[in-house]
Amino acid sequence: MLIVGIVIAVLAILMIAAGFIIAGFVLAVKPCTPEESRAWQEEHYDLSWYDPLEKTDYTVTSYDGYVLHAQFLKNSGDTNRYVILSHANTGDRFGVMKYAVMYLEQGFHVIVYDLRGHGLDAPTFCTFTVRERKDLRAMIMDSRERYPNASLFGIHGESLGAATSVAVLEEKPPVDFVVADCGFSDIVPVLKGKAAAMHAPGFLIDLASVCARIRFGCSFSRMRPIDSLKGNTIPILFIHGADDRFVPPEHSERMKEATGGYAEIHLVPGAEHAMSILTAPKAYREYVANFLAEQFPGR
Repeated sequence: MLIVGIVIAVLAILMIAAGFIIAGFVLAVKPCTPEESRAWQEEHYDLSWYDPLEKTDYTVTSYDGYVLHAQFLKNSGDTNRYVILSHANTGDRFGVMKYAVMYLEQGFHVIVYDLRGHGLDAPTFCTFTVRERKDLRAMIMDSRERYPNASLFGIHGESLGAATSVAVLEEKPPVDFVVADCGFSDIVPVLKGKAAAMHAPGFLIDLASVCARIRFGCSFSRMRPIDSLKGNTIPILFIHGADDRFVPPEHSERMKEATGGYAEIHLVPGAEHAMSILTAPKAYREYVANFLAEQFPGR
């Protein structure tokens, strides 16, 4: 009996240790350098428009004193349209330049920033929208103060940035629209899907969630942007790659059904995760342009 008890105790310790290791691995930010990020963009689309553009670098202090690095991309035309772009996990502001050029063409000033722990920001862990949504709210409020003449103000995100753009709606921010590209509705099924692909049992994710709550103060179960949509009235355009296996399209479909306001969804054939605008650039621009024209005529 003693030996059995010892074995059980050792296994329990190993399981708990595994939970903490998994939690740390999941929430660790593994950012690329600005040079690596820009190089990837230049390999996949034309970025020659960026350097000559009039730009302003600045910082925004978030709710807890954390400093976010941002950049304002000035449209050469006379416009009062503004949009904030939020990038994916492990990326930085350069990761959303493929959307920035689209918005510049559609008459917007563009604001890009490094999500917490990414780019030029201080190293820290990722909470998959729990802290990030408050950071985005800080960006929105700062932008509203800097540019009080905005006649149309929106937010657009990719992957983690999309989930954050949905999650911030819980904060009731002063935005007119949201475009969410391949965002997750709930991080737990995404993590369990990755575990299954590695032939690991799903209960390890549940254990890691408890360990994340202990170590980082935030369990995986809180990382549910879909919960922010109850009572929402802000129009949302969901775009998702039909061949996305990392965050399946069902996540966007569930969020479309959950929101209380206007929403539409477009699944891009042949597009994998975060590749919709590169897979079908013309159609993508039309989705956004038509959504804005229909929801905000004259603005």
